[in-house]
Amino acid sequence: MRELKISGNDAGQRLNKYLMKYLDKAPSSFVYKMLRKKNITLNGKKAVGDEILEDNDIVTLFLSEETIDKFKKHAGGISSDYNKKNQKHINLHILYKTSDILAVHKDVGVFSQKAKAEDYSINEMIVDYCQKEGIVPSDSTFKPSVCNRLDRNTSGIILAGISLKGSQYLSRLLRTREVEKYYFAVVKGLMDKETEQKAYITKDSGKNVSELISAEGFTGKEDYDYIETHFTPLSSNGKYTLLKIHLITGKSHQIRAGLKALGYPIIGDYKYGDADVNAYFRNKYGLKSQFLHAGQVILPDKTVIDDPLPKLFQDICEGEHLRLASQVEKL
Repeated sequence: MRELKISGNDAGQRLNKYLMKYLDKAPSSFVYKMLRKKNITLNGKKAVGDEILEDNDIVTLFLSEETIDKFKKHAGGISSDYNKKNQKHINLHILYKTSDILAVHKDVGVFSQKAKAEDYSINEMIVDYCQKEGIVPSDSTFKPSVCNRLDRNTSGIILAGISLKGSQYLSRLLRTREVEKYYFAVVKGLMDKETEQKAYITKDSGKNVSELISAEGFTGKEDYDYIETHFTPLSSNGKYTLLKIHLITGKSHQIRAGLKALGYPIIGDYKYGDADVNAYFRNKYGLKSQFLHAGQVILPDKTVIDDPLPKLFQDICEGEHLRLASQVEKL
């Protein structure tokens, strides 16, 4: 028999979801059978599984320790040999933190979430950080996770829930677009006025390339998603323009493909950019990826989270005489 006391990170979810995470190798049929036979109870009473767990609830498993261990991948919600082995590599630049959410800086070249088993992404860094700092108990079924993603070669702010409450909160805000997300980019050409782009986008997953159709020209094709982006020029030298970008929706390659469609490809973008421009910035500054930085997030309570432009990006702005306006200087 094992008694499990519900606390912070496990409260607020349905009992069946909690059990499926705790007994993560067990088939759902086994869990529901144990509930029906009262081999799993909630506060000493029979449960069906759709009950919402609250702090201090007691879930009792009338199962042998051998059976429980058989149906668990590992002892704790965030423990693993992989994470322990890589804790020495944790190198988080924390921008903002509460008991529920975390905002960190992601460098160019780092994955938001791992693509292969051996990758050590921002997500794994956050999990290891929470384990190292004791933020999430090792016996909790909750696992910290990033709530937004950036392309591998886009730098900037990553938001993560480090409690169940925080994860649910951020997921809701991002889904309902209550979070204001701002990016900074340098593009080819002179953009001399604010520009609003409303369009539809689709992605060729095989080629990893997105294509846009303007809202006016859209005829209701399948597999296209609506996108909306606002571009504000901050400064220009006539050849290149520094932009502040308000990302209203959030689809894959939305900004990069959107700027190409408008005729203002991002410098350093080898997928959607201009080859000659990219060669110039690579040779002069060593720029090997797109100048695109997720530099600011504003939460509904008006909390502003800023992430300074990387030094290389600042050097490019200075070298090309793109004045860092007040919106950027404060970052």
